Amino acid sequence: MKTLPQKKTAQAEKLIREIMKESDACGIAACIIDNDGNTVYEQYFGSRKMDQDLPLNGDTIFGLASVTKSFTALAVMKMAEDGILSLDDPLRDYLPAFTNRNTKTVKLSHLLYHGGGFFPQPRIVVEKTAAELGLSEDRDHDLAYNETLAEEGGRMVAERLDSLTMENGLIGEPGRYCSYCNDGFGLLSEVIRKYGDQPSYAEYLQEHILRPLGMTRSFCDFIRPAEDDNAAWLYQKSDDGMTEHRNYRDDAFVLNGGGAMKSTLSDLKKYMMMYLHHGEDVVSEKSIEEMLKPRLPFGTDGEYCCGLYTDMSGPYRIFQHGGSLPGVSSNILFSHDAGCAVIVLCNTMDVPVSVISDALFALYTDQPLQKERTYPEAEWSEELKHAVKGHYASGEGTEFDVIEENGILYVSAEGSRKEIRPVSDTAAAVIGKRYDSAFEPIHDESRGYFAVRYGSRIIPRQ
Repeated sequence: MKTLPQKKTAQAEKLIREIMKESDACGIAACIIDNDGNTVYEQYFGSRKMDQDLPLNGDTIFGLASVTKSFTALAVMKMAEDGILSLDDPLRDYLPAFTNRNTKTVKLSHLLYHGGGFFPQPRIVVEKTAAELGLSEDRDHDLAYNETLAEEGGRMVAERLDSLTMENGLIGEPGRYCSYCNDGFGLLSEVIRKYGDQPSYAEYLQEHILRPLGMTRSFCDFIRPAEDDNAAWLYQKSDDGMTEHRNYRDDAFVLNGGGAMKSTLSDLKKYMMMYLHHGEDVVSEKSIEEMLKPRLPFGTDGEYCCGLYTDMSGPYRIFQHGGSLPGVSSNILFSHDAGCAVIVLCNTMDVPVSVISDALFALYTDQPLQKERTYPEAEWSEELKHAVKGHYASGEGTEFDVIEENGILYVSAEGSRKEIRPVSDTAAAVIGKRYDSAFEPIHDESRGYFAVRYGSRIIPRQ
């Protein structure tokens, strides 16, 4: 088993503590495993409850948020392998509420790589929808398994996406743009629920992924983590300071496939080993290859696959995904080239755990812990600068202005601003403290410059 250098390990842990302080993070669990399943590094920082200093360990339950999308994609791959569906099938064949009346055929594969062509939509949440249906966990048990809620949520999401047009809500034809879409993965979980061999999405994951891998403390439940003594409390900043609760339904999407999973460091080691071993005990190597096939550009220099995205870290190809919800910041990363995987879990929202994940991977592969962020020198034309300035907002709540000062463009939001640094004639990076975000003007002949890619999403101009 590989031994990590003590000095560099100490530097990595110093970085973790700096990020925790900057983000007011309560607790972080982090590990590195190798291809043989050995735990090369495992450490816990902070606690699972701020005011009681309750310790974290490998069995502490954390929310995973959008790391769930990798589970959803894996489940779809399993169903394809079993002959239940094909990735090239039209979505309308499985969910008739989506008639596909306003755009070219949206396939299941488009949803797997956020290529459906949909702008970010307002979140349809569990608690509000359940209340409107008169559902109660006291009477109807855990809402993660509720058929009535899933049916109504599926109808609402499918009909909403079906109503979008090029004039209102569609970015472009399916397969042209990658723009992060929780709705798409929500609908995939409905396909899994309706056509899989289990009564719910949550139970399909249990039967076909979690149980075969021995992941006994992983699930989609909302009640179970709130009642478990060794589950993390959830923290997020608000106007009144830091909030603390154990409401794992907080801002949860009505369909579970985009972000409902909860898990532990110990369980996720088994999940990462499955990928390192090319699908062992769950799907075939061929299905994993299909899942990891790059589909569309994503981020500053990566590509989205199916439920995971890929880029390079030095000479190594890596696959990863993060997640964010109230009380959740998560990231998983693995590399067949390097023969290792990294897991970072945090019980505080808006903590840049991907930076920690990258640093731990760099630690294992003997690369600089913090890579110098350099870009090619480039300039945008005055016409492009003028065209991109304006106010942008998405249904999910992202809102910002693109402004110009002394010839430099900035993203301005909530009293702060970040420089937009051109990296080519038509693309840029938004410079942040710990990481940079992709920025690209989007245009077509009929609408001109009508949106920008900012990070993982395409945001329309208002």
